[in-house]
Amino acid sequence: MAYGKQAISQADIDAVNEVLTSEFLTQGPAVPKFEAAIAHYCDVKFASAVNSATSALHLACLALDVTIGDIVWTSPNTFVASSNCALYCGADVDFVDIDEHTGNMCVEALEKKLIAAKRANTLPKVVIPVHFAGQSCDMEAIYQLSLKYHFNIIEDASHAIGAEYKGAKIGNCQFSDICIFSFHPVKIITSGEGGMAVTNQASLDHKIKLLRSHGITKESHKMSEELDGPWAYQQIDLGFNYRMTDIHAALGLRQMQEVDRFVAQRHALAQRYDSIFDCHPEITPLAQRANQYSAFHLYIVSISSLTKDKKKHLVCQLREKGVGVHVHYIPVHLQPYYQELGFKMGDFPAAEQYYQTALTLPLHPQLTHAEQDKVIAALLAQL
Repeated sequence: MAYGKQAISQADIDAVNEVLTSEFLTQGPAVPKFEAAIAHYCDVKFASAVNSATSALHLACLALDVTIGDIVWTSPNTFVASSNCALYCGADVDFVDIDEHTGNMCVEALEKKLIAAKRANTLPKVVIPVHFAGQSCDMEAIYQLSLKYHFNIIEDASHAIGAEYKGAKIGNCQFSDICIFSFHPVKIITSGEGGMAVTNQASLDHKIKLLRSHGITKESHKMSEELDGPWAYQQIDLGFNYRMTDIHAALGLRQMQEVDRFVAQRHALAQRYDSIFDCHPEITPLAQRANQYSAFHLYIVSISSLTKDKKKHLVCQLREKGVGVHVHYIPVHLQPYYQELGFKMGDFPAAEQYYQTALTLPLHPQLTHAEQDKVIAALLAQL
């Protein structure tokens, strides 16, 4: 059994088939309907669908004018896309260490780093907090720091659609400029591949929508010259082919009807894990903070006795038994590409310590209690 898995119903299949027999396969009516559904669900003004969360992160950086000479900070405990997006823009990247109990960006570490950066005149233009495993970072605290130190905020909520922070849905952008979602098959809902950028700022939404389709506009009032005819379009910026298709949007739109149910099922399974591991002091699940409602994209435990060799042996043994455990994530700053940029072991000790003992257990809506019991029994037998 895999650590994550999409849940596809006959209704999902029917929604995709309807598009396949329609006039539109690429940018048709399903894309704006999906965008409207996300915007309504998150209580945010604008939503732009793209072909991946990686593309959405890139466009978010471009919309905030990230460029050569700028600095972007994010978490080392994430997938590489959270930092690569800044490098695509020619900016420099740095990281803020985590709270090893939650896996999220540590606000105290962020403030300490900001104080030092102000003295050195190296403050970031953008900070990208990552809502790790589906639980929100402390966004209000990060936002207050942004007011003091004058940086923009992109929430990487790739793990977190359906989650809540202080009673409001993640994605409302109360404490950020732009928020990003992922619809990869192992995420909370899927569009096959796809992502979304949401914002309350019309100028940012306009820029994202322009850049996702080659920087081309068909709106006459935005063109610099008189129209040649009704077929005319103009490229007014250098953009990309980051568009979402109607096929993907139809699946995502249909899955949005299930998002709350999927998250509730993940919570129920997480609570079953918790109830067993409460009796095993060696096993500690990620902490869940007050005023938070995680989407539980991942269920991660810290196993105190793990060393590098023991961890490798444990993962191999469990996978041989059909239990698809995984590890999220290798700290980004320890990837070879980033070490060539000057990062090294010891730069972010909390993220490194977290990585040594972390193990991701299977969690998805289709996981049965019998399968979950198999996971638990196999894990405990190896400890």
